[in-house]
Amino acid sequence: MYVLQMELLADHAHPLVKDTAIRLTQAETTLRGKLEQLFLFVRDDIQFAFPDGGDFVKASDTIRLGYGQCNTKATLLLAFCKAVGIPARIHFSLITKNIQRGFFTGIAYWLIPKEISHSWIEVKVEGTWRRIDTFINDLPLFTAAKAKIIRCGWSVGYSVALKDGDASADFDLDHEAFQQMAAVTDDHGTWDDPSAYYESAKYKNRPDGIRMWFYRHMIGGINRRVERLRHENNCVSDT
Repeated sequence: MYVLQMELLADHAHPLVKDTAIRLTQAETTLRGKLEQLFLFVRDDIQFAFPDGGDFVKASDTIRLGYGQCNTKATLLLAFCKAVGIPARIHFSLITKNIQRGFFTGIAYWLIPKEISHSWIEVKVEGTWRRIDTFINDLPLFTAAKAKIIRCGWSVGYSVALKDGDASADFDLDHEAFQQMAAVTDDHGTWDDPSAYYESAKYKNRPDGIRMWFYRHMIGGINRRVERLRHENNCVSDT
């Protein structure tokens, strides 16, 4: 049985996290400016890909890896904000498995639950909590993925969900636009650290032994599919 040991995943006091956050924001004098620099690093310097550890990756380890998916990149942005004193929290939900369509295919797609646990970040700016999920896909991947799902005639897939035919990778606190929010199906509320949510009964991505075995054996191929997206022109079946 897979057992998650309770510890802070948004390890904002870790020297690598704290030093990186300070370096990224040291030239900025406003909260918005600091947040934008952190956002851009998480969006583009941490490329979108699936880590072997699934969701259970510390922020410091995501920096070392240089890649992550929605939940691990959200954990890193949360840790960065905490490291430089920006009020932030992580918001969990369920999202339709279709968000992984095209990257996960065949048995890998079949093994995904109908709905999976998903997160984004909320930051308090000028007294208002604002939602951000446009850091999930690095800009080159987002641009390719958006074009691909439109060509395929989909509204959801390749880690992007279109609302009214559009999605965004921009940093814009005043006009909310999103990459995946259109595929969210349920609300699991806000949490101070992902570890508490992952130990709760609400968490749906906890793998059993068989699923974890398949995940770890197939993740290399899935990540190669992510990388190839920028060069592909044909739709991939999800069956």
